[in-house]
Amino acid sequence: MTPIEAQAYCTALTKQSGSNFYYSFFFLPRARREAMYTVYAFCREVDNAVDEAPAGTDPQQAIVRWREELAAAYRGTPTHPVTISLAQQAKALAIPKTYFDELIAGMEMDLTALRYKTFDDLSRYCYRAASVVGLICLHIFGTRTELARDYAINLGIAFQLTNILRDLGTDADLGRIYLPQDELEQFGYREEEMLGKKYSPALRELMQFQTERAKSYYDKARQVIRQMPAADRRALTPAEIMRGVYSRILDRIIASDYKVFGPRITIAPAHRLALAVGIWIRSRLQSA
Repeated sequence: MTPIEAQAYCTALTKQSGSNFYYSFFFLPRARREAMYTVYAFCREVDNAVDEAPAGTDPQQAIVRWREELAAAYRGTPTHPVTISLAQQAKALAIPKTYFDELIAGMEMDLTALRYKTFDDLSRYCYRAASVVGLICLHIFGTRTELARDYAINLGIAFQLTNILRDLGTDADLGRIYLPQDELEQFGYREEEMLGKKYSPALRELMQFQTERAKSYYDKARQVIRQMPAADRRALTPAEIMRGVYSRILDRIIASDYKVFGPRITIAPAHRLALAVGIWIRSRLQSA
C-alpha cells in the first residue's frame, strides 16, 4: 500500500467513527488534518484490538503485534495501513516513539487492571490513555511554548475522567471500575453496587466529588492557555474545541443528577459542530 492509500484508509476510518474529536479536525490545514486522522486511526485500531477483540482471539497478542508494527513504522518497514501512514507523519512532525509506546501501555492496562486503588494509580492510566495523545497533538498543531505540555497533560486527564464518569455503566458491564477504590470506600459506595449499577445518595456524593475533580483539570488547562503567546493559543484551537465539547458532556452528567447508568450522555452532532464553529471564530477574533 502506498502512503497515499494508507492516508486514505486513516481518513475514512476517522470519518466513519462519529468521534467527538472529528469536529476539532475541520479547522486544521489539510496536512495537519491528515496527521490527526492518522493518529486517531492508530488510537482507534489499538483500542479496538483490546475492547472489541473478535471471539477466539487474544487481545494481549494483538497488543504485541501493534508494538511490532509501531517499531516497524519507526524503522521505515511498516505493513499495516495505519502504521504506513504513521511512519510518514511521525517522521515529518518529529513525534517521539515513546509517546506511542505509552499510549499502547495505557490500552494494555485495560487488560490487566480492572481496579485502581488510589487516584495516583488512576492518574497514571489517564496520562497514558489521554495526555500522551495531547502531547502527540502538540507536534501536529505546531506549538512552541513549554506551557503547552502542561496544557496537554491537564486537558488529557480532564477528558479521560469525563469518559470514565460517562461510561461507568458500560465499564461495570465489563467488570471494570475505574474510580479509585479508596474513594468508593470514603463515600460508602460498595463495588457490588457499582457493578449492579445502583443509584444511591452515596453514589451521588461520590459523583459530585469526581465531577469537581474533572472540572479542576479543565480549569488548570484554561489557566495555562491564557498564559501562552497568541500564536500558540491560535494553534491550540482544535484542542479548545475538544475542551468545549467534553466540558459540556461533564456539565450534562451533572445536570442529569449523575444518571450515568442509563442512555449514554452525548452531544448531538449539530451541537458539536456549532460549538466548534463558535470556538474557532472566537479564537480568530482574539488573535486578530
